[in-house]
Amino acid sequence: MSTTTVAPTRDIERFAADAEQFLRSAVPTRWQQGRGTLTSDEMDEFRRQWDFILWDGGYSGLSIPTEYGGRGLGLAEEIIFHVLAGKAQAPDGLARVGKSLVTPMLIARGSEQQRAKYIPSIMNGQEVWCQGFSEPQAGSDLANIQARARRVDGGYLLNGTKTWTSFAQHARRCFVLAQTQPDAGRYRNLSMLLVDMDQPGVSISDIRQISGAVHFAETRFDDVFVPDSDRVGEDGEGWKVAMKVLGDERGGIETAARYVEIRSDVDALLAVLGDDPQYASALRDLDIRTELVHWQLMKVADLDSSGDESALARAGAVLKLMWSELWQDVTRLGIAHAPVTQQKHWSYQYLEARAVTIYGGSSEIQRNILAERVLGLPK
Repeated sequence: MSTTTVAPTRDIERFAADAEQFLRSAVPTRWQQGRGTLTSDEMDEFRRQWDFILWDGGYSGLSIPTEYGGRGLGLAEEIIFHVLAGKAQAPDGLARVGKSLVTPMLIARGSEQQRAKYIPSIMNGQEVWCQGFSEPQAGSDLANIQARARRVDGGYLLNGTKTWTSFAQHARRCFVLAQTQPDAGRYRNLSMLLVDMDQPGVSISDIRQISGAVHFAETRFDDVFVPDSDRVGEDGEGWKVAMKVLGDERGGIETAARYVEIRSDVDALLAVLGDDPQYASALRDLDIRTELVHWQLMKVADLDSSGDESALARAGAVLKLMWSELWQDVTRLGIAHAPVTQQKHWSYQYLEARAVTIYGGSSEIQRNILAERVLGLPK
């Protein structure tokens, strides 16, 4: 991939070459060649070990400042490494939520005590985190969550249920958005809490997707204690903290991982359908849209280097909408027209892609964000 226009003050080409060399030697052969035969437990163990390999190799938290255990590089290097890791068929580590969401949140909004306590164990892969935002009756309307944390001596007692909790089965800790001031107005009644999952009152139930995979869980909190020291920001400022998290979740690093998967699927379709004229127009459209995602990613990386946070937010706002709807279109063509020998893959991808226009902000919400916050249109 060409990277010469991104962050010219850093040696991006050297970074990419070093990363490729690292990945060639670091990705386990058993993972590359035998993923179809691995049990769920074996896959989880490979993913956990991958976090340790990244730490030992110096590729954990590339854009995290060095004082917190990262490399102090930028979004460009994060994107490049994700793309190269995808091409090398590397595992996706279990610590991803902690690295991409929790650590930036703590750096931006947390206390120095919280950074010192939590970031090192995230960076080295020792602790897996999960995200407690969505609820059974409050998914897209995040401000309507009903989980409550009642004030007690020294902290809060948390009660409520969260759903679609990624990595909950593996997580030691969860960052939870909950009501702490039920009488306050909308958006001013929430706080962000860092919850120890290894304590009485926390219960987890797996959620099996229609694809057969188990990526999520429903998590229940019954009188779970959270000390004041584990509240991020002031009481009632949880909405501001959550918006920082959602911006990161919809931004460049997540899209880079998705781009790799979509690019692979489009290439697979080109290999089996590319010589058939009846699919030429559809394949050309999907190929162009896939590279537009790549182009927008690199634009975001350029803006990250420039320090223009407003322009960066505008450029990143469109990414979730671009890749989620694209992936659904790719899998729709695959399941309808790919050879029968590939239908197991396409059936899984098609079913997995059904949810991507909902989680992390539905397409309707993303369009509202673009209309109101980017284009400045009236509500």
